[in-house]
Amino acid sequence: MARILAIDDEPTILSLLATILKKDGHEVTAVESADRALELNLSRFDLILCDVMMPGTDGFAFVSVVRDRLDCPIVFLTAKSEENDAVTGLSVGADDYIRKPFGAAELRAKVSAHLRRERREHHAALSFGDIRIDLAAKQVFVRGELVKLTKSEYEICAHLAKHPGQVFSKAQILQSVAGWDARSDASTVAVHIGNARSKLKDVGVSPIETVWGIGYKWIG
Repeated sequence: MARILAIDDEPTILSLLATILKKDGHEVTAVESADRALELNLSRFDLILCDVMMPGTDGFAFVSVVRDRLDCPIVFLTAKSEENDAVTGLSVGADDYIRKPFGAAELRAKVSAHLRRERREHHAALSFGDIRIDLAAKQVFVRGELVKLTKSEYEICAHLAKHPGQVFSKAQILQSVAGWDARSDASTVAVHIGNARSKLKDVGVSPIETVWGIGYKWIG
């Protein structure tokens, strides 16, 4: 069982989310605005589902405010017409997005995958020259300096670094780090990798190489 916060200004969406997720034994707290969510003790939640477009504080602003103090997965809920905004919005710290209208199976699969990923235990560290990946703390350091990656950016870097030199397609990366087969969402991998690359480049390293037409590999 997980404690899940659902934020959406449409009561019918909130009711649907609660109905589906409670069948899996999850405890669901539903609120109709990000402003209301900001009044809650967010640290108690294991996962947050957040609508993108809402009156007042929208999803992007909400994630920007809370990401630095929260470690749980955050998944956007977005209409089809807002998909490009949602992909771009991953840079503010969300881990994924689900398109509306969504099916029960897709919602359950994505929630389960993110929760399963959170519960994995790591017991080692990887080192590549100036880069050190602490698998227990889920952090990346360059010359001892912490690189502030989002959860999904970190998971992708860690996966590639565990298999240096091996090329992975976006779909393979998505399957490996998230645990579900959703080829239509493989585009999110490119966004996360782009964000991670930018942050790593800012501290003087470029360990992720694009293999054109195939995917990506870690070169250390």
